[in-house]
Amino acid sequence: APNIYFFLVARMIMGIGGGGMGSLPYIIAGYVFPNIKKRKQILGYLTASFNGAAILGPLVGGWLIDALSWHWVFYINIPIGLVALLIALVYYKPVTPKSAPVFDLRGAFLLVSGLIMFLMGIQLLGLTATWIVVGLILLSLVLLIFFFLHEAKAENPIIPLSIFRNRDLNGDLILLATTWGAFIAVNTYLPMLAQALLGMSALMGGMTLIPNSVVEIIASQTVATIQEKIRTFTLVMIGIVTMMISSGGLFLANNHTPLWVLIVVGAFSGIGVGFIFVALQVKVQIDAGMKDMATATSTSYLIRILAQTVMAAVYGVIMNLALASGINSHSNITMKMMNELSDAKSAKLLPQHLLPEMREIFHSGIHEIMAVSFILLLIATVFNFYFNFK
Repeated sequence: APNIYFFLVARMIMGIGGGGMGSLPYIIAGYVFPNIKKRKQILGYLTASFNGAAILGPLVGGWLIDALSWHWVFYINIPIGLVALLIALVYYKPVTPKSAPVFDLRGAFLLVSGLIMFLMGIQLLGLTATWIVVGLILLSLVLLIFFFLHEAKAENPIIPLSIFRNRDLNGDLILLATTWGAFIAVNTYLPMLAQALLGMSALMGGMTLIPNSVVEIIASQTVATIQEKIRTFTLVMIGIVTMMISSGGLFLANNHTPLWVLIVVGAFSGIGVGFIFVALQVKVQIDAGMKDMATATSTSYLIRILAQTVMAAVYGVIMNLALASGINSHSNITMKMMNELSDAKSAKLLPQHLLPEMREIFHSGIHEIMAVSFILLLIATVFNFYFNFK
């Protein structure tokens, strides 16, 4: 990418394909496997496949960055994509629809525009004038209001508003949003914590998430076995508590916490996500019924991605504010220096006598982020009791 604009357009195109791939496998499983027990097992396999990629991703990505350059993190997707395309051409059996589908172009425009304005407003918080942030968020709300008004009378709506009249389904979506928003804090900042505070390479930072992904695979497979004996409320509660161990443990960690402790603590969030995601994804499809299953499944994916994106932006703002506050009290430390702290090679070129102070500043941001993550899990606990304790 020659500039940030080219980069953003390329990422947008990637998102169009990634959005479909994120929800389609679960929708297909819902139709192909009407037996709930078998479907849980298949959803566990799907989750395991995603997590297997999540294990390889940090390893390969970290090695590529250290050995070559960050550009190869993107180049490597070309041969992988070609292999995936070949598999689809060989095994995919197209089905001709009974009638030509009508795409809700206006609804898509309003939804995408509203979400972009909202996310831009969140992302610019603390980086630009307050009136710009408020203006973007207000504009996003107006666009989203028009979106819902349009969807109420659209022939083939992107999100049928009828699904939001389902109390149980609303509970599922809220729980997915809160727990996923909490999980992204651990998933994003555990590697950064290892790199910036402990001086690890990008490869070693990525490896801190391997135990997290491994236990998530085990947990997602376990749910298919035990969900018939344990109600959804209990499964989700177990997931929330284990995620609290991760967020709370990283909140209490300091600059001298051993790496193995961070990895073990971070792995607990993998147990939580494995339990919660499979249990709630099955429940979403059951609560929606066969008629709205595809829409509810894709909406649940949208909710998770929104929660992930919004909270990633919020955590970024929290970190930027913490760094700015720390820099203001240390005249000999700059934001450029703080940005180089998480890169092992660049960190070696920084003034070594300033590293302890810089790490303390960085740790203050991690501390606040994990506090917010823990609060989200407390909110999820309240909603779990409200919707699922029966």
